[in-house]
Amino acid sequence: MTRTPWDIIIRPVQSEKALKLIEEQNTLTFIVDRKATKHDIKRAVEEAFGVKVVKVNTLITPRGEKKAYVKLAKEYSAADVAARLGLL
Repeated sequence: MTRTPWDIIIRPVQSEKALKLIEEQNTLTFIVDRKATKHDIKRAVEEAFGVKVVKVNTLITPRGEKKAYVKLAKEYSAADVAARLGLL
C-alpha cells in the first residue's frame, strides 16, 4: 500500500517559534508520523506542496510526537506554503 503525503504529515505546527522560522529561515515545522524517515518527510512535503526541500531535521517532543523542521530551497517561499495552510 502506498502512503500519501498526508499519511506522513499529521499537522503543521503553529507556534511563535514556528512562525519565526518561516519568516527568518524559510523553514516549515510539522508534526509527522513517528515511523517516517527524513527521506519520507522530504518526499511528502515536496509532493504535497510542490516545493523543493533542502534539509529536514527531526526530533521527538516530550509529548512523544515527532517534529520535523523542513527547510525549503531559496526559490520557494515558506510563507506562501504557510498561507495556503492557513498559518499566516
